Amino acid sequence: MTQAIAEPPFLADRRAAAAAALESLELPAFRGVAGWEFTPIEGLELDSFPVAASGSADSAAPLLELSAENAIRPTAEKPADGAPVVMPLALAAEHYPQIVEKHLGTVVAGDGSPFVARNDALWTDGLLVYVPKGVEVDAPIVINTVHEAAGSSLHWRLLVVAEEGSKAEIWHQTLSADQEAEGLVNGVVELVVGAGANLRFVDAQGLSESSWVFGSQRAVVERDGALDWITLGFGSANGKIFLETKLAGPGADARVTGAYATRGRQHLDYDTLQEHAAPDTTSDLAFRGILGGRSHAVWRGMIQVDEGAQRTDAFQESRNLLVSRKAHADAIPGLEILANDVRCTHAAAIAQVDPEQLFYLRSHGLDEANAHRLVVEGFLHALVERFEEGPVRDAVAAAIDQRLQLSLAA
Repeated sequence: MTQAIAEPPFLADRRAAAAAALESLELPAFRGVAGWEFTPIEGLELDSFPVAASGSADSAAPLLELSAENAIRPTAEKPADGAPVVMPLALAAEHYPQIVEKHLGTVVAGDGSPFVARNDALWTDGLLVYVPKGVEVDAPIVINTVHEAAGSSLHWRLLVVAEEGSKAEIWHQTLSADQEAEGLVNGVVELVVGAGANLRFVDAQGLSESSWVFGSQRAVVERDGALDWITLGFGSANGKIFLETKLAGPGADARVTGAYATRGRQHLDYDTLQEHAAPDTTSDLAFRGILGGRSHAVWRGMIQVDEGAQRTDAFQESRNLLVSRKAHADAIPGLEILANDVRCTHAAAIAQVDPEQLFYLRSHGLDEANAHRLVVEGFLHALVERFEEGPVRDAVAAAIDQRLQLSLAA
């Protein structure tokens, strides 16, 4: 969805400030800037991708299939009082300036990132999801962001504000209309989970494997709030995603689940942060990846426990299965702890398919190809067990199956 023609002054001022900042911000040098040691972007010419708006939501095949007929989708119409708002961001800035101006840019501040600044200055597509205090949304909120114009850059952003005591489930997909088209997609996601609110955010990336992808995604969870964040990375040729969660209030809880499946010469880089900024907070992060061909995946995770965040309980793991001898993965867990009453653990593993598992399955009558497929499917489907039975579990499992068919056939 494209922005409205007229923008309120605060939005225009944000664009102007970001455009001015871009003049002094350079792209991070490969191996020269912390966090960018594994993702080569020397050949990236940002100006070679003219900015274009996204395509229609139905111009690309969905990665996640949702059967719910009562799904809530973006609209330019103002909802009834007390109903959730799912509206193009620039239009929402006119109708709900007190919400957009208060929250936009406060969760993802940029911190000198040329990608965030470029998004601030150039975004054509944005959406506000606002759930009022105490409102529980029964139907899923479904959003598709589609890169349609070949050779273009798409800058989009999503602002979600779930107020105190509210509950909602959001499904977002970033897709390409043409699975062969080159381009660049640069997204910013800001999630505000209020006190006692409950938000599930399902985010799936199925871009063309000839495109670049960059993302800065961050959530802030207030007192007794709960966030269930699911992210799938299947597409793109190269890029890096920052995925961060801040447990800002006592009793806050975050559960983050990530899956990726790469093939060919794909390169995906995830940089995750679990920041515990208040006492009595919990976080649980699990990433799993299947890598084939000459593909490369990076996961760098940090559990950060701020001073005074006592009784933190945090866990993170990254497990990668290489189905090709030329595939490569890097898993780098980290801890930064400034409190003395905590429980923080991490795990990381990179392995080939276990020959003993193959032998066991073949001894029970399976041929080598089917035995191999079952081992790989079981590895990723272990993540699905983290979700309760229902539409999300079914849709994520189906998306993984579909992707594995492509990855294992390559």
